[in-house]
Amino acid sequence: MIPLRHGEWLPDDGSAHERSEVSAVVGRGDTAWARASRDLLRWRVKTRSGFSVNDDGPVQVGARPTITFRILGATIREPVEVVDVLESTDRVGFSYRTRPGHPVSGEEAFIVWRSGDDVVLSVRSLTRASARQPWRAAFPLLRIAQRVVRRRYLRALRVV
Repeated sequence: MIPLRHGEWLPDDGSAHERSEVSAVVGRGDTAWARASRDLLRWRVKTRSGFSVNDDGPVQVGARPTITFRILGATIREPVEVVDVLESTDRVGFSYRTRPGHPVSGEEAFIVWRSGDDVVLSVRSLTRASARQPWRAAFPLLRIAQRVVRRRYLRALRVV
């Protein structure tokens, strides 16, 4: 499982997972912290990045939503399961793992944390090709799409 606590990360276990971590300041101060924390735990990091989530409640461990994305007239379904939720005074986040039918295999974590007055969003992921076709063959294109989506995530909670 991808850790949500600062400074923790899975050791290199030799698996075929591609590892990624990106971060950006999304605001400053208590108001930005309150908004980013609340929005993160209401799936807005996903919905403001162009995805739909069939769960309008707060993120909860054990939840199994299907996240969807439309591109070029096609709807891509991404079944996931939330495996961890963290809420503390200076760190809020959640992580999920993919379920069968997802275009890739792996985990993703979204963490909002404080660094002085800055409010930072970090996105961590472990990804490898799905075992199922047609997604397995499309994995090189999906890796490119992931880089684009990660940039969207970093803008999704920005407080202006």
